[in-house]
Amino acid sequence: MALARDGTGSGAVARAYWSQVHPVFMTPPIAASLFGAILAGSVDPVLAAVHVVAMFAAVYTAHVKDGYVDFHVRGEDDDHPLTERGCRLGLAASTAVFAGCCLLLAALVDVLVLAVVVPTWLIAYHHAPQLDTNPVTATTGYPLGIALSILGGFYVQAGTITAVSLGFAVVFLILLSGVKVIDDAQDYAYDRSIRKRTVAVAVGPDRAYAVAYGLMTTALIAVTAFAILRIFPLTALLAVLAFAAVAAVARRADPELATMLLVRGSYVFLAVLVAAVRFDPLGRLV
Repeated sequence: MALARDGTGSGAVARAYWSQVHPVFMTPPIAASLFGAILAGSVDPVLAAVHVVAMFAAVYTAHVKDGYVDFHVRGEDDDHPLTERGCRLGLAASTAVFAGCCLLLAALVDVLVLAVVVPTWLIAYHHAPQLDTNPVTATTGYPLGIALSILGGFYVQAGTITAVSLGFAVVFLILLSGVKVIDDAQDYAYDRSIRKRTVAVAVGPDRAYAVAYGLMTTALIAVTAFAILRIFPLTALLAVLAFAAVAAVARRADPELATMLLVRGSYVFLAVLVAAVRFDPLGRLV
């Protein structure tokens, strides 16, 4: 049986599977894993690489499963590059890679590492059709995966979870949940037509925007407070200023442009936090 719907041969199959790699959504979990490793201090490149591959496999699983459900099960999408058999094979392969990484991490670190690694795959696999039908889980699924990626990246290096690493994970959970609410608002009309209960559908677009920016503001206030108290590096304040500037512009944009700005703003936010943890130039001046 065919694996790809658009063509035959190894080339068509390779293109179909490669189409499930979405850099915009793949990059944050990988970057979060590396951020967690940097936050831990000394970085073992082998452990970092194994955890990064695990995070990639988890997100790949989410993309394949989401496409399978939306096209082959729900009939919501107009097209999908993989056949049903192709989707099942892709899910089996990504899950096998993830499981192999888990076994390596359990052997190289300890068994407890699985407590912060395995849930990322569970969230990814069950995003559709279970988690994406509820406003809370549809919104927090991806951000929670990012938060767990930070904790996992930290744990494989440090062998423990500290208050600082947990603090950063919670900040990203709240901040990215706000961004996700804006992202979902793009599809308000369509989601409402198929009775998909995102936050925008549940409370209306205007209130969804208020919820979204309330969450992002809460995250920035938390980072500011932690930086002033020196729980976070003082340079983290620059990350707050950078994201706040982007959010101010996005606030006046339509959902599509706002999402694009906020996603890229979150990249800047993460980059500045990495620099803060690694170098903290402001902290050295004070």
